[in-house]
Amino acid sequence: MKHITISLLLLALFAGCRKDDKPGNVGDIPGLGGDTWVPGPIDIWIKDSLTKSLNIAVKYKWDQGELAPYQTLVPPREDKIIPVLSTIRRAWIKPYTEEVGELFMKKYTPKFFVLVGSASYNIDGTITLGQAEGGRTIELYALNDFRVSWMPGYQPTDSPNVKMMFHTIHHEFAHIMNQTLNYQVEYKRISVGQYTSNWNNISDEEANRRGFVTAYSMAAPDEDFVEMVAMMLMEGKDGFDRLVNSITETAEDGTTPEQAKARIRQKQALVVDYYRTSWGINFSNLQLRTRAALVGLIK
Repeated sequence: MKHITISLLLLALFAGCRKDDKPGNVGDIPGLGGDTWVPGPIDIWIKDSLTKSLNIAVKYKWDQGELAPYQTLVPPREDKIIPVLSTIRRAWIKPYTEEVGELFMKKYTPKFFVLVGSASYNIDGTITLGQAEGGRTIELYALNDFRVSWMPGYQPTDSPNVKMMFHTIHHEFAHIMNQTLNYQVEYKRISVGQYTSNWNNISDEEANRRGFVTAYSMAAPDEDFVEMVAMMLMEGKDGFDRLVNSITETAEDGTTPEQAKARIRQKQALVVDYYRTSWGINFSNLQLRTRAALVGLIK
């Protein structure tokens, strides 16, 4: 997670203000409290479906102050808001609630969602589809391209966007969980020496051959752990087994298929153990519920 503060042109700004300059009615500046509206169907749905039950607030009205100031982004389309949030309830909140209870979700879910219509493109060529801020906020991007099976115009080619959004949510929620109760120190030793800041120059397939489930897993041990959680939940047991069994070639760094598979299986076992011992969660059951909910969105 990156926090970048940009401070430019301050001298020019102050030089252009005379003592008799009037700032005008600051209460009317969008994002500073002057932008009010009569609650409509979207606001009522959010209150009834998320705020009352889980104390979750959602910001979908545009406020650039909530986002990185150096990014060019667009607001979400209002016709996407309820479909996106209802699928989040169905495929993320409901599986956890059914497995560990509503109290767990009330306590640990981030309490503020910020919705963005476009993806966030980074200077290194990567794309940010979501991020968590301090365990309180989750930002979700690229929602204007979101469609699930019951929405008009849905095509099977839309399913990767759906999977990417939920992968992002599971990734960020796993960060919140491991920042509350850290995962085992043994996990960091499995792929020691293989993490790199140049992960974006490595394909997912090559990362698999080195014992990682995605290229982004190679960024750091914490990212490796939450990517494992996200992939295990999104792919389900059968899909995850197919991913591991597809590793048949030696990696560029000399890691053999046997070594790569063994490393991923070690990580898999520690993820399952972490959920059981730290949270009392049966990961296999959660995996079944989550995968079934995802399939219901795209088929």
